[in-house]
Amino acid sequence: MIVLIPAYQPDHRLVRLVEELGCHRILIVDDGSGGPYAHVFAKARIAGAEVITLATNRGKGFALKTGFAHIAARFPGEDVVCADSDGQHRVEDIEAVAVRLSTSPAAMVLGVRRFTGPVPARSRFGNAATRVFFRMITGLAVTDTQTGLRGYPARMLGWLGRVPGDRFEYELKLLLRAARERLPVEEVGIATVYLDGNSSSHFRPIIDSARIYGPLLAFAGSSLLAFAVDAALLAVLVATTGQLVTSAVLARLVSATLNYTVNRSAVFGGDVRTPHRKAAPRYAVLALTSLTANVALLEFLTSATGSLALSKVVTELALFLAGFAIQRLFVFGRRPAEPGTPIATRPQPAGTRG
Repeated sequence: MIVLIPAYQPDHRLVRLVEELGCHRILIVDDGSGGPYAHVFAKARIAGAEVITLATNRGKGFALKTGFAHIAARFPGEDVVCADSDGQHRVEDIEAVAVRLSTSPAAMVLGVRRFTGPVPARSRFGNAATRVFFRMITGLAVTDTQTGLRGYPARMLGWLGRVPGDRFEYELKLLLRAARERLPVEEVGIATVYLDGNSSSHFRPIIDSARIYGPLLAFAGSSLLAFAVDAALLAVLVATTGQLVTSAVLARLVSATLNYTVNRSAVFGGDVRTPHRKAAPRYAVLALTSLTANVALLEFLTSATGSLALSKVVTELALFLAGFAIQRLFVFGRRPAEPGTPIATRPQPAGTRG
């Protein structure tokens, strides 16, 4: 097992962590920290770590992928545990993740924080909001979506290098890709440690929050775009023809084509897209089923309320979550790597083994 630590402008806590992890092989990726921090990395080398130095700051995701590629090339077959450089991850928690990784078939093992005690408000709220939003749109229950303590088996290193993202959004994209491909994810409970109010964090609330929430919003944005096109076309066609059913069918055909194209190319596809021969027939079945339900609900609610606009909103909201889950799992989903393996398991208490 190799401990991979991405570091940007670290302090003495990085050196202390290396010293405490002396029994493990350690790889540090200096993410362009610059000359003023060279002495910290020099001390880390003396303490036993290997250090790769990037010429400029490229972001945490880029640093992690640099480390993954180096480990795959130099130490094939070695599992990897990633930890942060700011002292938030205790040695016993890193080792707990490593132990679970060595005995589990999971594609990744997360060291999840409980967020008890004195936790900065932005961290508590940010993680809670992301956790709820993430589960709502992926179906994967992850206790701590923003944890930097993660374990990956050697077989996943190539996969890790193919997931896009260079900065803080990268680790969330890994979870999104794992959810889409239904890869097994396990959790180990760890301590929640914040030092000096988390002042050492290089997380930029506005810019990096946009990067993190961007992939999540893309899931919902595609459906909202299709909804807007569908609603606009429905209103125009009903006003022009006076035919509700015909107008609903035509509007849905246009919006469904748009939704399929965007979802396949941008939302669920990324750098690996589901072939048309598989995705298109699945989407057609979903579209026909959704259309039937849409028309039936729209006619019923319009008759009951007398308002086309209200009926349209209620109908779309009712079908949104079901339609999205079917697209994620059936239309654009992949078969699980380990059939019958649960996607996520409940975390063990901090400090436990096995």
